[in-house]
Amino acid sequence: MAQILTIDSSTGRALGRAVEALARGEPIGLPTETVYGLAADATNAEAITRIYETKDRPRFNPLISHMSGLDMARRHAVFNPLAERLANAFWPGALTLVLPLAPDSDIHALATAGLPSVAVRVPTGFAADVIAAFGKPLAAPSANRSGRISPTTAQHVADDIGDRIGLILDAGPCAVGVESTIVEVTDSGLRLLRPGGVTAEAIEAETGLRLSRQHSDPGQPLVAPGMMASHYAPAAQVRLDAERVWPGEVALTFAARPMAGLEDARLVLDLSPAGDLREAAANLFDYLKRADSSGAEIIAVASIPGAGLGEAINDRLRRAAAPRPATHAR
Repeated sequence: MAQILTIDSSTGRALGRAVEALARGEPIGLPTETVYGLAADATNAEAITRIYETKDRPRFNPLISHMSGLDMARRHAVFNPLAERLANAFWPGALTLVLPLAPDSDIHALATAGLPSVAVRVPTGFAADVIAAFGKPLAAPSANRSGRISPTTAQHVADDIGDRIGLILDAGPCAVGVESTIVEVTDSGLRLLRPGGVTAEAIEAETGLRLSRQHSDPGQPLVAPGMMASHYAPAAQVRLDAERVWPGEVALTFAARPMAGLEDARLVLDLSPAGDLREAAANLFDYLKRADSSGAEIIAVASIPGAGLGEAINDRLRRAAAPRPATHAR
């Protein structure tokens, strides 16, 4: 099983152990402000292969390359003025930019799924310190088996893939709780590929441009992670926009709104009794895991407002409720 090192009590030791493991081509459980990532050297084919194998992730699904700062990102991606503006406004933070791959970048094609573009992000806090100390970008999808609920604590990582990796760094619960927003930047504008921790409204306010939305096309390659129809899924079935809960179901509610049948629910979890979408986002994956652990066959989810962070929350819930492979059944 993986060793868990707590960052606040052994920051120097954790940093050294992380760099040593990464230099050996081993993936590690790395905390970020969004979710815990499964991080490995983005320039090392063997290390990236280990990410895919650890997650059971299809190799056509590209990975985000995490950078220590804008200077490192510029060495691997081509920034136009609009991309520079977004990076300066939202980095470090929960925004990923999909940009043309720089001609001299040594990010391996396995990390980009062979595409001419690359997804780049600069995280906050300890993750950026690890990348700076390592000196190379880290590919870091969420640290869970592919398609499952993303981890927001070190224990979530240990429970899911702790038998497959050697080291997990523990910085406590993730502050944002959902993955980064992914935006494709082109000379003609901005396209939202995945809603996340930075709201579309904030991006539009910063740039004065309206974000176009990604429309799924099964015939086209994935250009960013988190775009598969079934994703973030518990073993239980997820029922959306529920107005009542049936006996034995788990109720996932919001803003302390009443739901018929709560007295017969197996478990009731309110994402935010105060109706705070930031709190709801931070709680989402943890509460889905708790609901799944209850043994209920169905999780009944109340309607969540769609504005601001609600767009990211509803995106995750729709993908969690989508038809999934038979291997997700109990």
